Amino acid sequence: MNGAEYMRRELMIHVVRDFFEGRLEETIDRIPILLRPKNALFSRCCVFHDRAVLRYRIMALLGVSIEADDDEIKPLSAYLAETKDSPLMLEGPPLTVAGAGCSGCPESRLVVTSNCRGCFARPCLFNCPKGAISVENQRSRIDYDRCVKCGRCEKVCPFNAITRTVVPCESACPVGAIAKNQSGVAEIDFDKCIFCGRCFRACPFAAIMERSQLIRVLRALKRGEKLTAIVAPSAQLQFPCELEQLFSAIHRAGFDDVMEVALGAEMTTAHESEEFAERMAHGEPLMTTSCCPAYVELARRHIPDLLPRVSRTPSPMRFAARLARDKHPHNKVVFIGPCIAKRHEAVTSGEVDAVLTFEELGALLIGLGIDIMQEPRWKLERPADESARNYAKSCGVSQAVLQQLTRTHHPSLAEFQLSAQTISGVDQRAVRMLRQYAAGKMPENFLEVMCCEDGCRNGPCSLGK
Repeated sequence: MNGAEYMRRELMIHVVRDFFEGRLEETIDRIPILLRPKNALFSRCCVFHDRAVLRYRIMALLGVSIEADDDEIKPLSAYLAETKDSPLMLEGPPLTVAGAGCSGCPESRLVVTSNCRGCFARPCLFNCPKGAISVENQRSRIDYDRCVKCGRCEKVCPFNAITRTVVPCESACPVGAIAKNQSGVAEIDFDKCIFCGRCFRACPFAAIMERSQLIRVLRALKRGEKLTAIVAPSAQLQFPCELEQLFSAIHRAGFDDVMEVALGAEMTTAHESEEFAERMAHGEPLMTTSCCPAYVELARRHIPDLLPRVSRTPSPMRFAARLARDKHPHNKVVFIGPCIAKRHEAVTSGEVDAVLTFEELGALLIGLGIDIMQEPRWKLERPADESARNYAKSCGVSQAVLQQLTRTHHPSLAEFQLSAQTISGVDQRAVRMLRQYAAGKMPENFLEVMCCEDGCRNGPCSLGK
């Protein structure tokens, strides 16, 4: 938990509570003032700046794209009114940036700190390949017109006196999709963005926000619409209760039915193992998993040579949505998980009507006063296989596919051995490794890729349990 997460969750709970008490239309414009009263401590330059950012946070919570709609005099109640007749699904990118919240972080560079002793050896000066370092008044100085940011001076300094400053969102993005504009404010290039959420999590000023469907789902629940919640396998690692108690709490919140996405993961395992065997039988050198939508976007947008190696098997979310529609043809389907990229997958696939995050689910339950620890155990029609529930963890997909191939005694097993590798967390180094796989320079024939470290249980909207 950090201050940005605390503020985000506090705001969600406030909105949920006011909505179900029937007073959000009257209170929404005053929420920034209530949360940051005049004499309160503030985190930015002044309390008014804090209130402005809270206003933008509420706009994002209402699903507004701040870049596209930044009318500073338009009341929040007007944005709220626009959600009354809106469909559950949001159009456009799931992320947005509030310029007022961006601090305009200084450019990434190497900096000489006060730890510099002006030592006699001066390894920084002698190791700089561009002659960018001099010593003035017994302290090293960097000429930034010459510096190429190679970092040799940082590595050789015996006092750790040279450090590298970074722009957190830029350094976190594995595909260079975010950068500062001429005004020093971060902008996302949505043609490059893979919606992994790393910038969202990295920004210490909470200026990068996700466009939420929460208020639209709340309206549907209050109208009594039939909604089926399909819950990601990582849920059992997020909430301090039994999975069946969580399902009962979701049902109490107004959802008509609740299902495990792990049931869809079972189908993904069966199809993906069969697809893998077929590809190997046809002499293909590699198949990669397809359940992480951020990774699939990475291959599609940045490593097209890898795309033919990505499994064609639908993700567990999509299979689970099909099961939900088979069971309740007239219900709308709401996926609940820790992922921002699932919002994009929901839009492009058309198989899910809305996506809520675990943060939003937690706020919904708290706002309604539902104590999950006091809930009875939901009766599952059939618990999902444990290997399918392990999809939330790194290596979970690989283990499930291997078990499936072994369990079915697939005849192709006699002709090849599954040689698996896992990439757990996609950063710039991992992207370079993926390019090696695309070029056929790596030995493994099965590659599991998860954009989040340690898998989905550590997604950008997880609860950090």
